[in-house]
Amino acid sequence: MELVDLEINEKTAIITIRNGKVNAISHQVISEMNSALDQAESIGSVVILTGQQGIFSGGYDLMTIKDSSDAAVSLITAGSKLSRRMLSFPFPIIGVCTGHAIAQGALFLLSCDYRIGSKGRFKIGLNEVVIGMTMPQAGIELARNRVPTNYLTRSVINGELFNPEEAAIAGYIDILVEPDELMETAEIVANQMASLNMNAHHGTKLKERKEILNALDTAITTDLNMIINI
Repeated sequence: MELVDLEINEKTAIITIRNGKVNAISHQVISEMNSALDQAESIGSVVILTGQQGIFSGGYDLMTIKDSSDAAVSLITAGSKLSRRMLSFPFPIIGVCTGHAIAQGALFLLSCDYRIGSKGRFKIGLNEVVIGMTMPQAGIELARNRVPTNYLTRSVINGELFNPEEAAIAGYIDILVEPDELMETAEIVANQMASLNMNAHHGTKLKERKEILNALDTAITTDLNMIINI
């Protein structure tokens, strides 16, 4: 794989996005993330999803988004389907936010089972309306699922970005640690999660997330008819 690294340890699969300065989410990145998840699933590993130092992901590849409405919809659909897969993945997914997490980068955090964030001067959130994009329905549903009501309008409609401390309150992050403690903390959490009964974990996950998974299925179909102009 070219844009995504996969490191498999005894009980953990570490997936690292490495696509330029902003870790843009392209079709290739999505394809490689799916391939990495396939391998993790085949061996029953807890997954750690992370980015480069200072940047988890700045969101979708804007060259593709600006190319045409059809190209944008195709990429957004692929990203939404990946988020849905993450939400229903048979094994725990730990998101390690190494810095900025914007737009689809933030939505990937909302799709993880547990999120560890880095302290620092970083921004996390959904800026679609700021750059002129009407929020896809799938993105709204993902935000509605994890973002508290008093932060939902600020996130989705106002396009507000938050520092890590605010992002933890707003539902994007579960705990914050110093940058040099990120992976050590992730490994501790991964080891704890590896002790779960995975059949029970998955079965409970599907029950608890039944409404959001159904909502995402409907939203992804709805978004196929979007017209996107930026």
